[in-house]
Amino acid sequence: MPSPLRLLADQAFSRAAGAPLVEGNDVKLLCDARENYPAWLEAINAAEKWVHFESYILRDDISGREFAEALVAATKRGVHVRLLYDWLGAATATPWMFWARLRKAGIDVRAFNPPRLDSPLGWLSRDHRKMIGVDGRVGFVTGLCVADMWWGRERNKGLDPWRDTGVAVRGPAVADIENAFAEVWAAAGPPLPDDECHCGPIAPAGKTSLRVIGTKPSVGGVFRLDQLVAAVARERLWITDAYFVGASPYVQALIAASNDGVDVRMLVPGSRSDLPVVQRLTQSGYRQLLDAGIRIFEWNGTMVHAKTAVADSRWARVGSSNLNIQSWLGNWELDVAIEDEAFARQMEQAYLQDLQNATEVVLTDERVQRVPAPSPPRSTERANPFGRQGRSARTRRAATAGALRMGRTFGAALTARRAVGAAEAVTLIWGIVLIAALGAVGLQWPRGLAYPLGVLFLWIAVSWTIQAIRLWPLRRRQQAPEAAPKRPAGVDAA
Repeated sequence: MPSPLRLLADQAFSRAAGAPLVEGNDVKLLCDARENYPAWLEAINAAEKWVHFESYILRDDISGREFAEALVAATKRGVHVRLLYDWLGAATATPWMFWARLRKAGIDVRAFNPPRLDSPLGWLSRDHRKMIGVDGRVGFVTGLCVADMWWGRERNKGLDPWRDTGVAVRGPAVADIENAFAEVWAAAGPPLPDDECHCGPIAPAGKTSLRVIGTKPSVGGVFRLDQLVAAVARERLWITDAYFVGASPYVQALIAASNDGVDVRMLVPGSRSDLPVVQRLTQSGYRQLLDAGIRIFEWNGTMVHAKTAVADSRWARVGSSNLNIQSWLGNWELDVAIEDEAFARQMEQAYLQDLQNATEVVLTDERVQRVPAPSPPRSTERANPFGRQGRSARTRRAATAGALRMGRTFGAALTARRAVGAAEAVTLIWGIVLIAALGAVGLQWPRGLAYPLGVLFLWIAVSWTIQAIRLWPLRRRQQAPEAAPKRPAGVDAA
């Protein structure tokens, strides 16, 4: 019988995450593409009933075509294959012909959230989840997309593979992974058939307990859970994140933990980040973290894309959620929070191994400096693994992250709800330049501002009109009075 304190902690974690603790699972840690991709392909090749495949990007390259062939082969065996990709994530990475070939082969392919007339800004919410579910038998939750940059030097002109992490899950929690897919699938079109949507009871496969956290816009389950873990960690909290642009509540939670003696560490991309603008936003917050005693390490390899955390050799998180507002509150994300000492120790060992290929950032004489790396970078190549198309995708993502950081800084400067930090001075200067430029354009060429705003407002009006037309019949049905029940003849009303 669990102790009252344990029951209370379980209740707090369940409510924060919005996900119950599921016992009786087998969880395998999978590092990088060398472990993830073969495990995924093996499961797809063994599928008998269905394959649910969800990825932010499935690139038309060697890796993408390898998975496409496996999915087509499964379809030919009579397996129902459902493939969901994010429209924006794959917009420049994968041509329409790639999806057309898969549809022609019998695969049910959907794009999540393409631009719509009735939703001018709806495209800001993305499906950033990465998962695979096969037959209700095994589920994969991961940070990896499908593209050659995750394979590295074998396919990318000498570049190291991207560092990333995923898990393979067997047991009752697979039902929650499948249900998370069903939710997004229904948001992108007709729902799954009942025989694929409900796996039924799944027998225990191990002794590991975990939560499957499928977040969607404005829900913030991982956001609340990350803060709770920072609050309850007693000894260690080691974090890896690809695009850290921490919100103030989370940053303060990390600082409070560090001030209380917790060993807080962060591993983030180094000079070869695929999004240099986001990297600079991450670096602008270094001083505040370093002043609090938090240790920061920059990856020496091509790119660290993992989104993981491990605390006190007891708790770990793996999945798709980055530590920024867009990921926490704007996207559809999927993570697993695992409560198992053996798995947490595996995560800690992997983290310590990663630090052997990282450079620590320190404060020396009030300046941010980097300690020489304990081991040389595994590759000195600086080639761009994305190619020409990838640069535009990176620019869009960088612009989104930059807008989030600038919005927080400008809001603080305008409302005085908090003091603007010294690290935000550069952002504030850029804001001054932008606002001054817009003011000058407005004074010199009023139509230059009026016409774009007029088009935007008309678009919004059209989108609201479309939504109102759709909702009006529902409103009338809801307001229609219920028919009065007929009384038998000869019976008077009381």
